[in-house]
Amino acid sequence: MRKIFINVGSWICVAIDFFYPPFSKYMTLQFFRYGASGVANMIFDWVLYFVVYNFVLDHQMVQLGFITLSSHIASLIIVFPVSSFSGFLLQKYVTFTASELRGAVQLYRYSLVVMANLVLNYLGLKILVDGAGFFPTPSKMAVTIITTLFSYFSQKKFTFRPPSGPQTP
Repeated sequence: MRKIFINVGSWICVAIDFFYPPFSKYMTLQFFRYGASGVANMIFDWVLYFVVYNFVLDHQMVQLGFITLSSHIASLIIVFPVSSFSGFLLQKYVTFTASELRGAVQLYRYSLVVMANLVLNYLGLKILVDGAGFFPTPSKMAVTIITTLFSYFSQKKFTFRPPSGPQTP
């Protein structure tokens, strides 16, 4: 299975790298791959959420016996692990391919960064919308910029840290 992921990751890298030259003056290839795969995963998340919300749950409340979830929250709970895992695979096999850490360690660390991003999103929105009175959508956009930068550097330096020592190009 790992070999399949490596091959698919290589194919995705070739596709992303094709569009890189106009951006090469402004960002590294790694950051470009991070952004491209992140946008692709975000679109996947949105489409999956749409399908689950509209067709799987059909806008219906979800009765769990001890609690009832609204369909939009239940959809989030269903989709979040799927899109988080696909994001992990993209980061592991497309963006941060030099890391030699074990996959289980990377997945654990990736999960920690994802949870930190959820907390940063929550706090950022509480501060900007509830505290400062800004509109929600521009606030979410501002918070997304911050969490994207935080996530990139966290994934680069923590989750998928490359081996120390001399690197070969």
